[in-house]
Amino acid sequence: MEKTALYIHIPFCKQKCLYCDFPSFANNENLMEQYIIALNIEIKKVADKKISTIFIGGGTPTYLNLQCLKNLKEILKNLNLSKQVEFTIEGNPGTFTKEKLKVLKDMGVNRLSIGLQSVQDSLLKTLGRIHNYNDFLNSYNMSRSMGFNNINIDLMFGLPGQNVEMWKHSLEVIVDLNPEHLSCYSLILEKGTPFFNKYDEMDLPDEDVVSEMYSITKEFLSKNGYFQYEISNFSKKGLECKHNLTYWNLQNYIGIGSGAHSYYDGIRYRNESNVKKYIQLIKEDNTAVVENYTNTLEDEMEEFIFLGLRKIKGISIEEFKNRFRKDIFSIYSDVIEKYQSLHMLIVEEDRMYFSPRGMEISNYILSDFINI
Repeated sequence: MEKTALYIHIPFCKQKCLYCDFPSFANNENLMEQYIIALNIEIKKVADKKISTIFIGGGTPTYLNLQCLKNLKEILKNLNLSKQVEFTIEGNPGTFTKEKLKVLKDMGVNRLSIGLQSVQDSLLKTLGRIHNYNDFLNSYNMSRSMGFNNINIDLMFGLPGQNVEMWKHSLEVIVDLNPEHLSCYSLILEKGTPFFNKYDEMDLPDEDVVSEMYSITKEFLSKNGYFQYEISNFSKKGLECKHNLTYWNLQNYIGIGSGAHSYYDGIRYRNESNVKKYIQLIKEDNTAVVENYTNTLEDEMEEFIFLGLRKIKGISIEEFKNRFRKDIFSIYSDVIEKYQSLHMLIVEEDRMYFSPRGMEISNYILSDFINI
């Protein structure tokens, strides 16, 4: 039986962050119970799949009330799990309680991802976060005391009002806590968000400063025992996020819940994002898929490169050939040669990957692969 990754979307938040463009919503608490019932219907449809990883994301999954978490735990008993399943749940400081963490433990969660973003309370306020640093510390220590020994912490750089020293301080403070994994993202202003609409008013660091912050991140985390395995992700050896590697390796995954995406046997699916409509569609039609698209061979090749080159070790030239029955150089030779000559792309035996400089401008280089 082929292994499949499972993503479960929980769209509820106490408050929407000012930079967030994910399909998540505040003030929808009255829909939580109906939503879990709808999830149950969708989850039953994957009972025949062997699940290798589970990732419950959001939104803020830990914002679900205790009863809904207990109901979700019962629902997930229907799944056919691999023996060594990696089971991650995201949570925001201020939404953790001992009771909820106990339910998560009983559910089988063995990896937590905590959204901190910054250790400076002033920056957290600017971002529209519901917590301060002390709330995070309490949540982190509580999680440790409950036996969670694989924890990721999310941090952001390039924030309004943030300077290099503030970013260095964030990294130092968090590394002192010794989490197993760190995700360090540069702020991106997404259309439709309050931050995007207020761009002219914001004191954003310039590109050179953001680039310096990224360089500091890589150097500092490497010195402190964190191995970079993807553009924004760093882990202790052997503790990479297996679920996210499924996406970057262009392997099958199924998304459950409102706004969730799936990729299965070359077909991409998307569920209805509106929570009320999602619940209604599941109730009436037993499915909430509102869009599906079968990838062409060209799509598959582009996605394999676009996603695979996000990884530090890049892509396998042999795997490309086996997967697509084509030689990568016969299609992309001009782009590969261009960036090899600029020392931004490295081809070494079976691997093709970015140099450190190439990684910094990866989006620009990847657009060349797509525009062939």
